Amino acid sequence: MNNLQTFKNEIFEVAAKIENDQILFDAEQVARNLGLTTVAKSGNVTIRWSRVNTYLPDNFPEVEKGDFIPEPLVYKLAFRASNQIAEQFQDWLAFEVIPTIRKTGGYVANDEQFIQTYLSNADENTKLFFKTTLHALKEQNKQIESMKPKALFAESVEASESSVLVGELAKIIQQNGVKIGPNKLFQWLRDNGYLIRKTGESFNLPTQRSMDLGLFEIKKRTMNNPDGSIRTTRTPKVTGKGQIYFVNKFISSETA
Repeated sequence: MNNLQTFKNEIFEVAAKIENDQILFDAEQVARNLGLTTVAKSGNVTIRWSRVNTYLPDNFPEVEKGDFIPEPLVYKLAFRASNQIAEQFQDWLAFEVIPTIRKTGGYVANDEQFIQTYLSNADENTKLFFKTTLHALKEQNKQIESMKPKALFAESVEASESSVLVGELAKIIQQNGVKIGPNKLFQWLRDNGYLIRKTGESFNLPTQRSMDLGLFEIKKRTMNNPDGSIRTTRTPKVTGKGQIYFVNKFISSETA
């Protein structure tokens, strides 16, 4: 697939192409699909290019209309956008668009390059045998690698069927290969709208969005003060669904 090809469903539309064996996507369409837009006074929807470039790595050139970005950076933007539509777009790419591109003509895989380089004079049956074997080994390695974080996280979930504190969630995330401490995780949860940032009684409690998604629950505890009064404390705890959600968030960001 050397020429530009457009993929779309009832919600999304994005153009993609392959250059130097790398899948590239139209940056403007990616940003629009991820909701990185704003509505001008004229009523037109425009791309928030400053936000897009803030989310991209510092060493990556600034992008604008007409530019294309590689697949890993699309996932990076989806992670930073952190909204429901971004998750749907990311799933659509991963499970429909990318596999389709892999199957289309023009995409040269590493095993084909190997065969053409080292077995150019071999007969077609030999080439087919090596191609099939190399492909099987590559798929097997992919499955093994993809199972590593899932296996670790499965063990973590089995070890704790109930909700966990944010500090414990940080440990689970670290078990899956992403270095992050409790304080940094709290900060990330506040910055990304999962915990309340405003100082006061509700500081560090789940936002309404988090509660609606079922990612957190609030544990209330009543305590008796020395003067006889009663004090109620509220502690955010991450549900099982939330643990899976956040671990997948950080793993996908780390590999993007």
